[in-house]
Amino acid sequence: MLVSRCVVVPFSLGTFFKHLPRSKPTPYNPYRTRPKPLTTTTIHCSSHFETLDSRQKDQIHLYVDTLLEWNQRMNLTAVREANEVMERHIEDSLAIIPPIKDSSLSHCSSPCQNLSLVDVGSGAGLPGLVLAVACPEWKVTLMESMNKRCVFLEHAVSHVGLSNVEVVRGRAENLGQDVCFREKYDVAVARAVAEMRILAEYCLPLVRVGGLFVAAKGHDPQTEVKNAEKAIQILGASVLQLCPVESHSPYGQRTAIVCLKTSPTPKKYPRDPGTPVKVPL
Repeated sequence: MLVSRCVVVPFSLGTFFKHLPRSKPTPYNPYRTRPKPLTTTTIHCSSHFETLDSRQKDQIHLYVDTLLEWNQRMNLTAVREANEVMERHIEDSLAIIPPIKDSSLSHCSSPCQNLSLVDVGSGAGLPGLVLAVACPEWKVTLMESMNKRCVFLEHAVSHVGLSNVEVVRGRAENLGQDVCFREKYDVAVARAVAEMRILAEYCLPLVRVGGLFVAAKGHDPQTEVKNAEKAIQILGASVLQLCPVESHSPYGQRTAIVCLKTSPTPKKYPRDPGTPVKVPL
């Protein structure tokens, strides 16, 4: 059974076993009105994994092994090798922790030690499950619409031994209108889900006023961010910083786009399921 504070979605035992495996900062022009000056930060090339303690490293390795094992039965990732998962997914997920912590300390009222965070469109648990391992004091919600992926997430959370994670099945458009989730989180994150205009409508309704929306993007998201300015503003936020992360992996530099929510999201957002994709703001 899925664990949720407000939404409980049952799984049959048959469904569960069916899916078990067999054996230089870039300048940016933000809005003219904003509560704090825009800043940019560069996270220099390093292994974020090596900063974890031994137990956390063991949990990450256990998660990677579980991910690859289940990936033989369902489509969780295109990556097939453990080393590539570590470089492409784990390091990429861990890299957004410094921007979250730095922005929380400098612009938000909540202490970064006790954040409530939602990973929208969590998929295989990236980045949310990895963040939960690295920051056990955070309360992490993995939000995913696909039933079979939720089955995997529940298994992975239990197998890795995480007590600070809940899995919620549902679409962001629906849960963003649910009083149990709307504007309840300090931080919403998303990785490899959609373009910024769409992501903003998925994520910002879930973030409290004074909270953060952090999108993990590629090395040059300037045009995408510019195109999303109107949507972000309509939804009650402003772009706080673009944080380049110099990656040591072969997949190049990444960028964390950090937005600060300054006013409540209008009640009409998010719109009905599918509308943000078909008609982006």
